[in-house]
Amino acid sequence: MNGMTGTHKTFAINQQETDMNDTPEIQEGHNSIPKGWLVFFFAAIVFVIWYVVSYTPAISGWSFYKKYEQEMAAAAKNEAAKPAGSYAGNENAIGEGKEIFAANCAACHNADASGGIGPNLTAALKYGSAEKDLVESVSKGRPNGMPGFLPQLGQDRIGKVVAFLEKLRNK
Repeated sequence: MNGMTGTHKTFAINQQETDMNDTPEIQEGHNSIPKGWLVFFFAAIVFVIWYVVSYTPAISGWSFYKKYEQEMAAAAKNEAAKPAGSYAGNENAIGEGKEIFAANCAACHNADASGGIGPNLTAALKYGSAEKDLVESVSKGRPNGMPGFLPQLGQDRIGKVVAFLEKLRNK
């Protein structure tokens, strides 16, 4: 047997395999994580910790509802500060008021304001028929079904709707 024992033969075969390949066997220890991935990984961990600390109400006290209430209070303050202009007799404003009424009010009061789900707006009204009463009714709403439209329409567009209603009432 050429003077080789079984163990030497195995060694020789492995030595031949190593000699045939210029590179050693691929091992896990030769692979390293790219530096960019490590930076991204640690940056993501820092971001998650910052986000949890900043936006968890039990930790930071931040609340979406508080922020929303602050913004709504500021908007209501700005709307209340605007003077309620009267558009009585202004044909352009009455035309715009008719379009606004058709888009927002006609579903309950019909297109001609003769009533439907809501009351007839061309007849005597329970909460008053004066311009300021109509503005208040449209802005703040009334009990039993009339919602307030100030947030959706704003004071200016409500004034145009009221001008349109006054024209309908004076026919």
